[in-house]
Amino acid sequence: MPRYDVTIEKDACDGIFACLTRDPRFVEGEDGLATVDPDADPVYDCEGAVTDTDERVVATFDDDRIDEARQAAAACPTDAIVVRVREGDE
Repeated sequence: MPRYDVTIEKDACDGIFACLTRDPRFVEGEDGLATVDPDADPVYDCEGAVTDTDERVVATFDDDRIDEARQAAAACPTDAIVVRVREGDE
């Protein structure tokens, strides 16, 4: 399974939340913008490391759910979400 990063650029996020319907790890944050919570999915027990700064949210996962993350990124009308496979894990 590849390790991958999910990045949400906060200045590009408008809080439309199309991502939430594609991947339940995406949730509404306290600031009204999208964020990532690995524990938010009621079906899968996944682990991930999340860093949340004023500029962006970066979550790192090592699971088989990269396609769900990519669907969430593709659904974002402001292109605020980027999913990248970590180097060496392609």
